[in-house]
Amino acid sequence: MVFNLCLNYVQNRQDAEEVTQDVFVKVHDGMGEFRGEAAMRTWIYRIAINSCLDRIKAAKRAKRSVWSMLGFTGDEADRIADTAFDHPGVHLEQREATERIFQRINKLPAQQKTALLLKTMEGLSQNEVAEVMGTSPKAVESLLSRARQQMKKELENEG
Repeated sequence: MVFNLCLNYVQNRQDAEEVTQDVFVKVHDGMGEFRGEAAMRTWIYRIAINSCLDRIKAAKRAKRSVWSMLGFTGDEADRIADTAFDHPGVHLEQREATERIFQRINKLPAQQKTALLLKTMEGLSQNEVAEVMGTSPKAVESLLSRARQQMKKELENEG
């Protein structure tokens, strides 16, 4: 469950494995802080999401630093680095379509991305997504709706 979520966020097997390991270290270290107000699964998902977001932010900072030394701007560096897509289990003929989908997902605001990944990729119910995100099911419904609208809008702009 944690590895799959991390893989959907960082989209690179090695990074997902490292983040997964970090998550379980944090879970172990934080066991004394777990209050039992939510399901342990929810608590672990929250740690995993935060760990993934931290990894993505750190990677972007590192990318910008390296590419800026070579004279590229942050946006140019992001486009170059985004071509390094490594998601196992995707057949070669599906790779390009999957890349385009994840590129759109990665452009979504963090809350929309989280709701969409938990609902569609992890198969959580709307109530479970709300619990993981610390929000209401109605807010999750809104986040999912806006995420889908944004992705549809981008598809229409391409076609």
